[in-house]
Amino acid sequence: MQGHQMTVVEADGHYVKPFVVKNLNIYSGETYSVLIKADQDPNRNYWLASNVVSRKPGTPTGTAYLSYYGGRSSPRRAPPTTPPAGPAWNDVTYRFNQSVATVAHPAHVQTPPPRADRTILLLNTQNKIDGRIKWALNNVSFELPHTPYLVAMKSGLLGAFNQTPPPETYAHQGYDIYGVQANPSATTSNALETHPWHLHGHDFWVLGYGIGRFDPAVHPATYNLKDPILKNTVAVHPYGWTALRFKADNPGVWAFHCHIEAHFFMGMGIVFEEGVERVSELPSEIMGCGVTKGGH
Repeated sequence: MQGHQMTVVEADGHYVKPFVVKNLNIYSGETYSVLIKADQDPNRNYWLASNVVSRKPGTPTGTAYLSYYGGRSSPRRAPPTTPPAGPAWNDVTYRFNQSVATVAHPAHVQTPPPRADRTILLLNTQNKIDGRIKWALNNVSFELPHTPYLVAMKSGLLGAFNQTPPPETYAHQGYDIYGVQANPSATTSNALETHPWHLHGHDFWVLGYGIGRFDPAVHPATYNLKDPILKNTVAVHPYGWTALRFKADNPGVWAFHCHIEAHFFMGMGIVFEEGVERVSELPSEIMGCGVTKGGH
């Protein structure tokens, strides 16, 4: 926003400790509220610019005008300057710093559980599977079954999806995140990409971020348990890790996936089964997919 700074006050429906930015990163699935001081010359217009990050953009910068109400400049008159260039698409540092700066407002802290009852470690990789580029978590590429999980579980249709429990960890002790080319089935084409992870059915506490290999024997001691922000979408930055915690208190079947929809389609996601036995009887109107009505 040319000539103006933004004070971030809210993220994903929760108040944050206010912080000021010139450029605001908004990843797919996220929401933010900002405050702006309209204290510049009201007789001209100002550029608003939206840029692509994480990948070298193949589209032009999106632009609009900020026009002060009551000023002498027409809302349709172009600003007297060129549109701002914005940050470099491959500048990871400022994106990472914004994530770290997003913590709960002091008056609106909801303290997370101090310890986890269950810990799941997920390694996100891009792989070639049957000659196709796919995404995988702990070497499992997600595919949506024809019969919805909740319908299959409540109806006892155990053959509707793979019953093998997915791995909840990976060989993190010796994993080199910078040397994935040593794996012949892995690719490195998205090394600078930030992935926005979204959880259905819950908000989660964002306990920490880091660059480099996650060490479950070391990094949990660095978690922010004092004032972590609650969100439903969070960034995982290039060559980095993000730590989350949530309460499994909402019975159902909930997807956790990259909110770049093409990545979810390519396998970057998992599903949490949560207290399905406590879900009430499902309405007959939804029994129309997969094997529930003879489909396939």
